Amino acid sequence: MLQQTRVAAVIAYYQKFLQRFPTLQALASARLSSVLAAWSGLGYYRRARMLHQAAREIVKQHSGQFPKTAGELADLPGIGRYTAAAVASIAFDEPKAVVDGNVERILNRLSGSLLTTMDSWNFAEALLFHDRPGDFNQAMMELGATVCLPRDPNCLGCPIRAFCNSRSRLKVVRLKPRRRKRTLSYALCRSSKGVLLVRRPGTSTLMPGMWELPELSSKPTLETAAFLFQVRHSITLTDYVVSVFEGNHPGPSGKHFTPAQIARLPLTGLAKKILSRAAVI
Repeated sequence: MLQQTRVAAVIAYYQKFLQRFPTLQALASARLSSVLAAWSGLGYYRRARMLHQAAREIVKQHSGQFPKTAGELADLPGIGRYTAAAVASIAFDEPKAVVDGNVERILNRLSGSLLTTMDSWNFAEALLFHDRPGDFNQAMMELGATVCLPRDPNCLGCPIRAFCNSRSRLKVVRLKPRRRKRTLSYALCRSSKGVLLVRRPGTSTLMPGMWELPELSSKPTLETAAFLFQVRHSITLTDYVVSVFEGNHPGPSGKHFTPAQIARLPLTGLAKKILSRAAVI
């Protein structure tokens, strides 16, 4: 959950997720739709799919026993070298170094040069304190997140300043990628049967199989009666201004759901935001 998502945004989802899936076996035996529903609103849904696949793989290939080595962890769906090393070192004290963006920046500055990915991993392994690998890795990640910043690093407060080959050089300034703006329109169709939702195609590259409100195109297939409200939503580098209209026609496709049914569906983050604003959920 913490990959690409801030801690503050994760905590509530993490607690609810553990309540719904308290054990590895509970997660492995759950339907994917239930896992996606519990993840709904957190974004980057591939993480949820990979987590579900990994749980099933552990039950099937490891008799439900969580792997304790980085090598075994790296064989699981959705787990790469960084995550495998982080889990193995922090949870099981395996002497494996981690290299994320923050750690890589520290290593580049310590060496005074731009290291290749392989050189960064080799350097990190050479520096690793084998008696407490988990603490060392967390300290390195925290140092990069709070002291050795991309811009305006706190060099005077850095505990490893004496070993740094970049402390007297110009600070690195990275330009932020330009954000895009888009406008979207959706229909909120309500009837005695509930709210009309449509399911994204399973082949979609973005949030496949998730449920959302019917989108209104330049040639809408739904009649719209009245403007209701606007919401703002962001996905990666795109900011959306979303207009929501009252739909007065059931539309050619989709299915009606009651609020109780909607609560169990894997919704897109935007759909969840709109339905919450409309007091449906």
